[in-house]
Amino acid sequence: MTEQETIKKWLSGQRENMVSLQTKLTACQALAPESGGDGELRKCELLEKELAALGFPAGERFDAPDSRVPSGIRPNLIVTIPGKTDNVVWIMTHLDVVPPGDSSKWETDPWTVVEKDGKLYGRGVEDNQQGLVSSVFAALSFLKTKIVPELTIKLLFVADEEVGSTYGIQYLLDNHDLFTQSDFIVIPDGGDPEGAQIEIAEKNILWLKFTTKGVQAHASRPDQGVNAHLAGCALALALNSLEKHFDLRDPLFEPDRCTMQPTKKETNVPNINTIPGDDIFYLDCRILPRYPLAQVLKEIARVARDIESQYGVSISWKEEQSVESKATPTDAPVVAALGKAIQAIYGVSAQLVGVGGGTVASYLRNAGYNAVVWSRMDGTAHQPNEHCVVEYLAGDAAVMAMLMLGEA
Repeated sequence: MTEQETIKKWLSGQRENMVSLQTKLTACQALAPESGGDGELRKCELLEKELAALGFPAGERFDAPDSRVPSGIRPNLIVTIPGKTDNVVWIMTHLDVVPPGDSSKWETDPWTVVEKDGKLYGRGVEDNQQGLVSSVFAALSFLKTKIVPELTIKLLFVADEEVGSTYGIQYLLDNHDLFTQSDFIVIPDGGDPEGAQIEIAEKNILWLKFTTKGVQAHASRPDQGVNAHLAGCALALALNSLEKHFDLRDPLFEPDRCTMQPTKKETNVPNINTIPGDDIFYLDCRILPRYPLAQVLKEIARVARDIESQYGVSISWKEEQSVESKATPTDAPVVAALGKAIQAIYGVSAQLVGVGGGTVASYLRNAGYNAVVWSRMDGTAHQPNEHCVVEYLAGDAAVMAMLMLGEA
């Protein structure tokens, strides 16, 4: 029996243990303080205990200080299994989850795993515990079969992915020298039901808060006021029309164009018969990487000045989030190796894609490291009745193991 066959056979017998770890992790809530939680420490300590029981060597913690949580820290954990070479493959997952949202839309308790029709239901089971559990068992397969991987394995479990990564990957990049440009970095936090999509690029993200100021007046005498809401509506429409200005297309992404969408709207006046003197709305821009955000902001400023002149208002704006993301090259070694592993386990050809959403890969890419995002998943993250397909746990673990084995 080959090493590949030995590892695949071992993984195929781990269904019960994988479900057990999923169940324990789900019950241990890990919410950011922005979401009303105490952070990830309790979940990290649970994971450390479970890893030790499974036979893993002790990990190394890189705790980020955060006075907002009772423990004062946000944990980041690295577990290493030496390989035949010093070449490293990182599998990076996150400990935190998002709140369940409206409980009436859940068919089960979001913090208690329920298995039905080959799926596990619960908050976090797909985002990001599927990838976490698969990475644990991929690495564990080498310890249990006593096969030495070609590549040194590093499992990285980070904090704060769901709310900006300030205390997670950003903290690690700013304060610790962990990665090299030759490392393989895989983030199992996005994908498709076939397991074919490898995400190598993200659109640039720009979130803006616009404040329009006019003059409040009685609605029966609009001539005595300056309607900030009317001007704000005109501004929102004009900014949305910039999608036609930045009109290049890139088939790597879906949708294949820049999007500039007015989204959140704050309350202006509490009654119908008052002309608002102040109006606030937000714009969510997802920009193709070929357009620098500085170029986009320049055009946004032009539009705002035109609206000011037309409606007699003043307009200011604030950047709520601004992220420019480099792409991982299509010919990067990690892309080729992962593609071969996917083909070997799932029998599908890899499809390189870009996404409009943001992942921690952008921070790594901007720091000069070629990271890819991949998993086989149904895509139920952040939704009521989030689920993980049990079959995907062992399948993804096998893909990761083939990558670690160095035969992909």
